[in-house]
Amino acid sequence: MPRKIRQLIADLEKVGFVNRGGKGSHRNFLHPTCPYVIRISGNPGADALPYQEKDVKRALKEVSQ
Repeated sequence: MPRKIRQLIADLEKVGFVNRGGKGSHRNFLHPTCPYVIRISGNPGADALPYQEKDVKRALKEVSQ
């Protein structure tokens, strides 16, 4: 069962990513040590798509190094 968008956002915020906003349902997350922006789109209650889960997992790994 796929995770929800709200769970991905919570994981990002837990390690220090900050939501800098976006248009519509898009959110851009920045972290001081991560070299790229993580973009999450969709309503918080929607199922996360596989590429979104992959992007968040990669970003969490990047920050933990």
